[in-house]
Amino acid sequence: MGQEFWQPPQRVQSSPLPELTKEVCLRCGTDFPVGSRFCCVCGAERGTESAVGLTAYLDFHRIAKALGLGTSSLIALTVAVVCLGCAIAVGFVYTTSTLLEWQAVQVWRIEWLLAAATALLAGILLRRPQ
Repeated sequence: MGQEFWQPPQRVQSSPLPELTKEVCLRCGTDFPVGSRFCCVCGAERGTESAVGLTAYLDFHRIAKALGLGTSSLIALTVAVVCLGCAIAVGFVYTTSTLLEWQAVQVWRIEWLLAAATALLAGILLRRPQ
């Protein structure tokens, strides 16, 4: 006999599905419904696209795993790289004509470099133990 609506649901023993049976759409990233040939969100056919695109290279967890860093260390490394880029860009953006302007640009560079060094130190201190 079937489940009565006023009774609590019956637990069904089922084996967990292996990871290989879960498929996601390569175009939009949603899970394919069981037995479907097309994605229910974007309409892409299952298994037609082979290239994932730029998002695969910018996957935060994949980068952290490849570098062997934790999330906080990777964020600190990213901040340090951005600060180094800003320190380099200051020289290209601002042109100086007097000694006072040149000194101001050098102070800005020093501030950006100090921020990068602080972020790198924070990344080292936040690194997970091996």
